Amino acid sequence: MDEEKLNPAAEDDGPEIITLLDENDEELRFELIGGCVEEGVQYFALIPEGSADDDGGFDEYIILKQVEGPDGDELVEIEDDDEFNRIAAVFDDAFSAEYDYDSEN
Repeated sequence: MDEEKLNPAAEDDGPEIITLLDENDEELRFELIGGCVEEGVQYFALIPEGSADDDGGFDEYIILKQVEGPDGDELVEIEDDDEFNRIAAVFDDAFSAEYDYDSEN
């Protein structure tokens, strides 16, 4: 996926779903699992729709950043390795705190 167009479609009783268009204009649906703003740039963490386990957990996710495109906001892959690693660390920290598997009941 080189460039995707942002088309959020939140569902009332479930996770927020974002429909992205791939380079062939085919729709792909993802669940929004997190977002953050770093240095004025909005980033989103997404998993393919329906891929969360029964407890809402997940093993892997993708990170895309929001940029202004000619037709409005678009989500694009992060091409810079340093930028990607910095943002991945932010999400990893947030998700590990949210899903603290070592905490006592």
